[in-house]
Amino acid sequence: MRILVPFVAGVLCGCIGKHGDKPEIANADAERGRIALAELECGVCHVIPGIPGAHGQVGPPLREYARNVYVAGKYPNVPEVLIEFIRNPPLLAPETAMPAVPMSDAQARDIAAYLYSSQ
Repeated sequence: MRILVPFVAGVLCGCIGKHGDKPEIANADAERGRIALAELECGVCHVIPGIPGAHGQVGPPLREYARNVYVAGKYPNVPEVLIEFIRNPPLLAPETAMPAVPMSDAQARDIAAYLYSSQ
């Protein structure tokens, strides 16, 4: 799995941020992430601050996402894991109801940047 190597490396060198940090994601733009969340209709399932009409009740609310300790309830909330989960949720959490929504790597990075920046 692509995510385990960066995570293990981060743990070994102490690079994983503490709870509540807002990580920076290289080559990502939170505003483009906000637009992608709206275009991909993520608000059908999630409450997402800053996204008009994003009042879904199926998935968890995504406000203050940077404060979450885990992605999918079991992986550390670090950018590499979140980006991978956004791209292909069933890969990391086969039991999830969240589908793999077709998107580019750039869109997944931008969405992660937006989630980490949202209040």
